[in-house]
Amino acid sequence: MPLNYADSDLKLSLKTSKVLIVDDQLLSIIVLKKILSKHFIVNTANSGEEAVEICKSNTPDIVLLDISMDGICGIETCLKLKTTTQTQDIPVIFVTSFEKQEEDCWEAGAVDFIQKPINPETLYRRVRAHLTIKLQHDLLSQKVFLDDLTKVFNRRYFDTHINKIQLSALRENTQYALLLMDIDYFKQYNDIYGHVEGDVVLHLVAQTIANSLQRPSDFVARYGGEEFVVVLPHTNEEGARCVAEKIKNNIYGLGVLHKYSEFEFVTISIGGATLLQSDEGNMDILQRADKKMYAAKAQGRNTVCF
Repeated sequence: MPLNYADSDLKLSLKTSKVLIVDDQLLSIIVLKKILSKHFIVNTANSGEEAVEICKSNTPDIVLLDISMDGICGIETCLKLKTTTQTQDIPVIFVTSFEKQEEDCWEAGAVDFIQKPINPETLYRRVRAHLTIKLQHDLLSQKVFLDDLTKVFNRRYFDTHINKIQLSALRENTQYALLLMDIDYFKQYNDIYGHVEGDVVLHLVAQTIANSLQRPSDFVARYGGEEFVVVLPHTNEEGARCVAEKIKNNIYGLGVLHKYSEFEFVTISIGGATLLQSDEGNMDILQRADKKMYAAKAQGRNTVCF
C-alpha cells in the first residue's frame, strides 16, 4: 500500500526534487526548463555521456531524455543508466517526436514516454506523478533499510546491495573497496558511562562516518553492535586508505572522553580490502576486511590496516 505524505511534506519534497533534462538541442532544453523550473530543481546535460556522469556524481530524482542525440543516443543512455548499480533506480521519461520508437523506450527501462510537441501541463503532471511515486518508494526504503538508533543504513541494506555492487564491478572491470570498522573498547565504555551514553556515541560515530564520505555512491551501514561497514564503489586501495584515515581522524577529533582507552578519547579501528578478480562472492572481500580489522586491533587500535 502506498505511503501517504502530509500535503506540506509532499510539496516541500517535490520542490526540492532534482530533474535532469538531457537533449542536444538548446531550444528543447530551454522549453522544458522553463516549464519545470517553476516546480523543481532543474539541471541539464547536452549529451548522453554527460548525463551518465551527472547521474553518478549528482544523482537526480528523475531524468527527461531525448532519443536522437549526437554521441550515444537516448536509448543507449537509458540502458547504461539501468545497467549501472548506482543509477539503475533513477526513473527515466523519454521526451521525443519519434513515436515509432516507443517500444524501444519501454524495453530500455523507461517509466514513461511523452511525445513532442510538448503540452506544458501534461509534462508537469506526468513528471510530478512519477516523482511522487519515487518519493513514496524512497520513504518506504528508508523505513526498511535505516537503522533506528544510528540513522545510517542497516545490515539488511548492506546485504541487499553489496552483491549488486560486486557484480557491477566485475562486469565493468573496476575495483571497489570495503572498510570494516569497530569502536575501540566499546564494551568498557558502556560499563563506565552506561548504555544510554553508549547509544549517544553509536549515533555520533555513525553520523561522523557518513559525513566523512564525499560521493553519493559511497555508503555506510551498521554491520552489528558497534561495527560499521563502508562501501566505496570505483575505488582502489590508495583511495580507500585516504577515506579510512579521514574517518579514523574524524572520530578521534570528536574528543569524546573514554577513561579506559590509552588514547583518552573514543577511537575506531579500521580494516580495509579491495575487490580481487579471483573473488567468487562478496564474502571473500568481507572476510579479508574483517581479518585486517582485527589486525588493526592487534597493532594497538585507533589505526587503519589493509
